[in-house]
Amino acid sequence: MTDPKPSDSPSPEAEQPFVTHLVELRDRLIRAVASVGVVFAVLAVYPGPSGLFDLFAKPLIAHLPHGSTMIAIGVITPFLVPLKLTMLVALMIALPVVLYQLWAFIAPGLYAHEKRLVVPLIFISTLLFYLGVAFAYFIVLGRLFTFIQDVAPKVITAAPDIESYLSFVLTLFLAFGTAFEVPVVLMLLVRFGVLTIAQLKAWRSYFIVVAFIIAAVITPPDVFSQTSLAVSMILLYEVGIVGSRMLGKYARAPEDEAEKPADAEPPA
Repeated sequence: MTDPKPSDSPSPEAEQPFVTHLVELRDRLIRAVASVGVVFAVLAVYPGPSGLFDLFAKPLIAHLPHGSTMIAIGVITPFLVPLKLTMLVALMIALPVVLYQLWAFIAPGLYAHEKRLVVPLIFISTLLFYLGVAFAYFIVLGRLFTFIQDVAPKVITAAPDIESYLSFVLTLFLAFGTAFEVPVVLMLLVRFGVLTIAQLKAWRSYFIVVAFIIAAVITPPDVFSQTSLAVSMILLYEVGIVGSRMLGKYARAPEDEAEKPADAEPPA
């Protein structure tokens, strides 16, 4: 008599942890969505979608010719565009809560030194993204629209479409916010052994050229915007070198304590 084949179906005990993780993931997602919804509700009451768009369009309106206004081509565009902007701003404001929910879900599966690595990186990356967006809004946009008005033919009356304006500015925000993540990228590359701090120092001159090329590609064609982004990336490159050294000491794995430091020269 042959032995019965073992059952291929998992036992209830094996399924339980998986179900528990799914329930926790659902709860975390609900909390993240709820945080965005709460911020959206607050913004919808004050300043309201229309008031928020007025604030969003202020850098452009201040540089339009006297008597010019923005226009809306679509029938429901005056309603949808401010609503879309309100949702995006709510997501940006609630981003720390969303990232915390993600962190709380994955934290139990991390080692102590990995937790020490993730927490500062989440905080730094969020802060840098905010700084990039603020830099674009408060410094770059005003200079950019001044440049556009100076080079535009005088026979043209500027009347930008609000949907095109939203798309253009959000692209600029994303470009600057992403470019400001240079220190985080460098810290990760050094932490996981892809690069060393000595190599980053040796490649400074190459990065300066790369920074100006990136700025020329992703920013509008005015000197101020391109120079502002390139110089910011170069300064953030230096911040990334300093941060890599600090983070390497702070989040070093126990088995790596006896290894060479992150800024050691690579082997010949």
